[in-house]
Parts: sequence; structure tokens; C-alpha cells
Amino acid sequence: MCGRYALTLPPDAVRQLFGYPQQPNFPPRYNIAPTQPVPVVVAREGERAFMLMRWGFIPGFVKDIKAFPLVINVRGETIREKPSFRAAFTRRRCLMPADGFYEWQRSGGQNRAYLFRRPDRGVFAFAAIWETWHSPDGSEIDTVALVNGPANGVMSAIHERCPVIVTPQAFDLWLDPATTPDEAETLLRPPPDDLLEIVPIGSAVNKVANDGPEVQAPYVAPERTENLDDAKPAKRPRRETAEKSSRRAPAKSAGGQGSLF
Repeated sequence: MCGRYALTLPPDAVRQLFGYPQQPNFPPRYNIAPTQPVPVVVAREGERAFMLMRWGFIPGFVKDIKAFPLVINVRGETIREKPSFRAAFTRRRCLMPADGFYEWQRSGGQNRAYLFRRPDRGVFAFAAIWETWHSPDGSEIDTVALVNGPANGVMSAIHERCPVIVTPQAFDLWLDPATTPDEAETLLRPPPDDLLEIVPIGSAVNKVANDGPEVQAPYVAPERTENLDDAKPAKRPRRETAEKSSRRAPAKSAGGQGSLF
């Protein structure tokens, strides 16, 4: 499950790939977390459009969002079967721009973080679905969740699941409301093994408050410190001459036995 991701490239680079007419200005984000507003690309009146949405999908039937679990990932294998997502998968598919995401692996008694990114550091797109939730007071919230599926052979060494990544050639097919669910489902497959590289990173990503380049700094193993006392050469026992040793009388123990020490 992808619970954090990044979009650090300039807005113009993102706009160039996705081809929307709007010119939004947003800062580089190294540690995007659930419930935060995130950039989303949708199809609107025959062209692509940029929107900001809450990362955390809320189906239309929900009355109290506090009583509904936070949905940031949707399993591609069951997205057509679940009433919560079926309508959105049919008519409200979208793209979430990103240039990296994070996964964790349990290792040595702790969770080790890994950054997944393109080798050329370019932008890519998560497959996603969206829904506008209407609250009882009449306000509206546009919400989104990314679609995930089985990891590819390289990524499975870290995590068994990964986001579905849509190629630029398939953007229109995924976004078009006229695309049938059968056609859209053909895009729900693992990314090619060579699409992303894996970079071990430090623990800064674990804190949502950390949102700068330090989040993606490569992991550096701590240096092993050697105990100075252990490093000292062992003292050699003082050797006695056979003559002195023969002159020393063995000590007597309480029972009259000779001691070797």
C-alpha cells in the first residue's frame, strides 16, 4: 500500500506531460500524506483539467466521514465489485501526478524506507478514481484514491503491492468516461521492471512534518564504533624461568591439596 509520495518537479514540467490548460503554481512536495490536498488530472468537456482533491476517497453514500475509514488505496482486483468504488471506476477515473513514492520493509527489527522513482527523475501518473462528497450542511469535498495492484518482480522484493502506473499513451483511454470498465481494467497491471529504481532512504520520511529534500536522502549505515579497551593488544603473561618456578613452593589449600594458581 502506498501511503506517502512525492511531486517535486516544477509545475511547468507536470503541465507539459499532462497537457491541461490551467497554469497552477504549487510548491515541491517531498512527503505528501493522506488527507492533504493533492494535484489530480481529470477529463472535463473533452479535455484534461487540473484539480486539487483530498487524498482520501469518500463514497457518496457516506453520512459521517468520521465514521468511515480512510481510503487512500483501492485494490484493482476488486474495484469493479465493491459498491463504494464501482461507479467511480466506471465514470470518474483520474490521474495523480507523482515523481516518487515510498514503501517500507521490516528489516532487523525496524521498518526501512525505500524511494521508488524513475531513473531519469521524471513525472509519472498513478491510476486513480475520484468522487465529490456532499456533506449534510451542503458543502462539497472532491476526494481521490489511487488504484494499486500486485508489484512487479523488482518491487516485490520490498513490498507485495504497488500503485498502478498509467503510461502517457494510455492517459486518454483511462480518463475518458466513455471507456468501458473492461477496457479500463486492461490498464490495471504491474509496471515494467525497468520503469522505476529503488533507493534506500533514511527515516526522515516517517514524520509528516518533514517535507524537504532530506526526506529522499539515501540511507547511510551507521559506522561501527570499536571499543578502545577491546582494541588494546592483550598483555602477555610474564614468563618465569624454570629455575624460579622450581623454587616456588605450591600453596596449600584448606584441605592440604596443592593449588595450580
